[in-house]
Amino acid sequence: MERLQKILARAGLASRREAERWIQEGRVRVNGAVVTKLGSQADATKDKIKVDGKLIARPALNYFLFHKPPGLITSMGDPQGRPNLGDFLESLGRKGRVFPVGRLDFNSSGLLLLTNDGELAQKLAHPRYGVTKLYQVKISACPTQSELGRLRKGIHLEDGWTAPAKVRVVQVLRKKAWLEVEIHEGRYREVRRMFEALGYFVEKLTRVRMGPLRLGSLGPGEFRPLSPQEIAALKKIGRDVKRSSGNESFGSGR
Repeated sequence: MERLQKILARAGLASRREAERWIQEGRVRVNGAVVTKLGSQADATKDKIKVDGKLIARPALNYFLFHKPPGLITSMGDPQGRPNLGDFLESLGRKGRVFPVGRLDFNSSGLLLLTNDGELAQKLAHPRYGVTKLYQVKISACPTQSELGRLRKGIHLEDGWTAPAKVRVVQVLRKKAWLEVEIHEGRYREVRRMFEALGYFVEKLTRVRMGPLRLGSLGPGEFRPLSPQEIAALKKIGRDVKRSSGNESFGSGR
């Protein structure tokens, strides 16, 4: 969902200011209803939007896999002026066409899905669908088996208990360790906070998989369109949940 004047401007029909005037003049309809309130929202991929009785074309649905580098804000703008996704996409000529599904914090890197498919984005972000995310994590020391067991059972954070995580040690260094962590919740900075609760500092965190999508060999700052097979696999997630509704449940959040 996004503001109606933004949809009209992106469709090339008018500037945002002119689109706002059209809305106030009652020239815009959404699904048959006249909209005159500024700030009203619509889904350009689903809703029927008309200006002076003429249906505007729905935008093509785009799906990209992006390797977010560290030091980038996962938003389309930042009031503090920090490097952000909107600036990055503008440099690639894709500003306004896609938005991120979920987030990675400023210091984290890895797989980020970019799309303008609002319905799919909502499903992937909702805890009901239990979409798993796999992270490679470097921490300040190697956790004990007891601490790994706590992560696997769920650990208490300030916003409640986490769902059980799948955790394995990949490599033990001289004083540090690399681990793989798989979760399906969507809490803010969850993986970092899980290790902080155990007294460890996360030095590096990279998301390498989300559902059926894999980062693979894509380099930091690079992106590629999803294949038809990847798009079909993502859309299958929602259908599978509908079929299994009532027969199984998922943990909350990411």
